[in-house]
Amino acid sequence: MKIVRPVILLIICSLFFSCSMAMPDNGDAFLSATPFIRGEISIASVDLGNYRPDYSAVSEFESLVLAKKTAYDGSDFSESSGQGGFEVISDSNTRIDEPITVTFEDSSGLEPVEQTELSYFVYRVKQGDMIGILAEAFDVTQDTIISANSIKQSRLIQIGQYLKIPSMPGILYTVRNDGETIEKIASSYNISAEKCASVNKVAFSDSLKAGTSLFLPDAKLDWITRQEINGDLFVRPLKDWYYISSPFGWRDSPITGNRSYHGGIDMAALKGTKIYAALVGRVTFAGWSETYGNYVIVTHHSGYKTLYGHMDTIKVTKGQNVTTETVLGLVGSTGMSTGPHLHFTVYKNDVAVNPSALWN
Repeated sequence: MKIVRPVILLIICSLFFSCSMAMPDNGDAFLSATPFIRGEISIASVDLGNYRPDYSAVSEFESLVLAKKTAYDGSDFSESSGQGGFEVISDSNTRIDEPITVTFEDSSGLEPVEQTELSYFVYRVKQGDMIGILAEAFDVTQDTIISANSIKQSRLIQIGQYLKIPSMPGILYTVRNDGETIEKIASSYNISAEKCASVNKVAFSDSLKAGTSLFLPDAKLDWITRQEINGDLFVRPLKDWYYISSPFGWRDSPITGNRSYHGGIDMAALKGTKIYAALVGRVTFAGWSETYGNYVIVTHHSGYKTLYGHMDTIKVTKGQNVTTETVLGLVGSTGMSTGPHLHFTVYKNDVAVNPSALWN
């Protein structure tokens, strides 16, 4: 019995080892059934037609992906909590029977594969993630992630939110008018028309219909749009000490006590504190009202206006061009006010929006 038990144990171990090393004889089944990466990263299954993968390269590819992500946050996905990660999926315009290749640069000596198709990573946001860090980790621009996910305020991305990350830098573009061409669009964004046509599978002289969605490789968002989305469009109009005495939104009116909507932010400060323009623009009103007392309106680009109310003294005149270093007036308590403060409102196309989402 002392001899039989070790022999039986040896046979069982051998059978288990043989089964665990067995490879399927169908490459597609292998891709569909076998996860390349454990934990937060996985590669979506794709039918590669007659292509059969080199199984010996799987571990090398896995190492590249892990190295890429570990370089980003130093994490070990074998012990991940599952709070974040990414997958590879094809573009919605890509046929499922077409191979999708993704390039990962690494110092291991393996040469990167040429990227022939636009594809997307699907990444789940986890604690500590920022768009700038993710963009660097995946070798794209912040504009790319913002555009691909229609992000309106980059500060408001949430833990657990899924982000689509294109496999190359660029932005999404919707054709505005019938008759636009890749050649004309590429020229306006100063990018390669040939590359743009190749990625979108259209001839660069084809006439496009309004509403057609394109991916513009290497294109960037305009400065205004980027600053607006990142919350860096405006500077704060008070540079000295202040505190927020009444935020934007619904509140109990300090004058009537009734529930009312406050279309700005009240910034309590010492009387006489200098008030600066929050963005370059032109003064379009400087005068008095029963509500705001002495107040100024500055008109900016892209449909923006700012209002500065309850001033003690106005220092500018209508029609004057101003910068963020221009003193518009001094903090006071004129009009409907309970004490020295600045009422600051931002309008976008004549609709009041929350200033705190737009200033740095």
